[in-house]
Amino acid sequence: MMAGFSGIGRIARAGLLLSGTIATGVAVAQTVRDDASVPSAPLNVPANPQFFGKTEPNVYKATARVNGEVITATDVDQRLALVLLANQGSKIPDEEKQRLRVQVLRNLIDETLQIQEAKAAEVEVKAEEVNQRYAGVAQNFKRTPQQMSEFLKSNGSSERSIKRQIEGELAWNRVLGRKITPFVNVAQEEVQSIIDRLNATKGSAEYHMGEIYLSSTPETLNETAANAQRIMEQIQQGGSFAAYARQFSEASTAAVGGDLGWLRAEQLPGPLAEASQRMTVGQVAGPIQVPGGISILVKIDQRQVLTADPRDAVMSLKQVAISFPKGSTQAQATPQVEKFAAATRTISGCGTVQATAAQFGAEVVDNDQVKVRDLPPQLQDILLKLQIGQATPPFGSLEEGVRVLVLCGRDDPQVAGGPSFDAIMAQLEEERINRRARRYLRDLRRDAVVDYQ
Repeated sequence: MMAGFSGIGRIARAGLLLSGTIATGVAVAQTVRDDASVPSAPLNVPANPQFFGKTEPNVYKATARVNGEVITATDVDQRLALVLLANQGSKIPDEEKQRLRVQVLRNLIDETLQIQEAKAAEVEVKAEEVNQRYAGVAQNFKRTPQQMSEFLKSNGSSERSIKRQIEGELAWNRVLGRKITPFVNVAQEEVQSIIDRLNATKGSAEYHMGEIYLSSTPETLNETAANAQRIMEQIQQGGSFAAYARQFSEASTAAVGGDLGWLRAEQLPGPLAEASQRMTVGQVAGPIQVPGGISILVKIDQRQVLTADPRDAVMSLKQVAISFPKGSTQAQATPQVEKFAAATRTISGCGTVQATAAQFGAEVVDNDQVKVRDLPPQLQDILLKLQIGQATPPFGSLEEGVRVLVLCGRDDPQVAGGPSFDAIMAQLEEERINRRARRYLRDLRRDAVVDYQ
């Protein structure tokens, strides 16, 4: 038996990183390195450097000591397991796991530096706060904290690993709240300028984009592009875009899974602007060369500025679902699916749904608050063309069952309003905080004593 609209949820949901449920703030598009505004002097590097002593660039260290605090191989393994969980069981080659392991170690070093800085600033994160956040993560997975701990353990991770990540995020946010946020200012004129531009561009296309940004130099461009291509392949095979953004992206938006938020094409660098206009919702594009590096894009959604979007309609739906005995083959299921499809095509209103379902022993589930935008793109297009009382074509699988959606009602959206003055100001402030936070962390790395074991 299938509960609720769980099948739709599995189709619709994007890759989930465990820690994504505890991230705070909204990032703003910034396809530039955070240190781009920092003056730098050219390095005197010879064209053909000669190394002294044995070099083994492909041998990576598994552990590290950060200002005297040890990061063990177990710490790395358990955090890597969280990343693998985020990829929803998709197969990841051993070579890719090695690259992920290296990135996880780097992230653990940053996390350790952040927690150490919080302690130095006498910023306290109480155990009960961490436990509360952990309970929230467990709830998102429909588990109790105890069940979540057992789930993590069975997948090679641990309660301790995710709680450490929660502690790091809470501690770092409080450090930023004390040392950076109070000194970030946004003028009212800046906000009003954005509102004026939104009003002037009413009806133009606006995209909700995600980005993974990898910096490079002219000398390392080919290597960076190859790395981006490997990431692309993993995402296309079912890997979580958000998980890879958190691990690999060098923009401040990495903290929110690469989410750039809503923006117009002209707000992006030329190559990304062109790609965003060609992409369909859900598509991943890249590697794309941009100033200073390589980007990978995903189009999460799109809409028109200050214009009512049909996909914001709220629908009342009935889901009619049939299931198959375990071990059924495609040949065995096909005749039943064909009969089911023929019967649902004759549905002439929601009042006849129960009778049709009874013919097949099907389960009927009602949901009166389904926003079209929250459904998979394929279903969005179909539902928007349906008349009240009509059903979609059957969809699903042998494992999850086959179902149709019957449209019982629809509330069309009103003309969309623009973001409020306060929302725009908060977004600008968040952008500036993120950039300063990256510089702050860079300074901590520069001053740290890190001994790789």
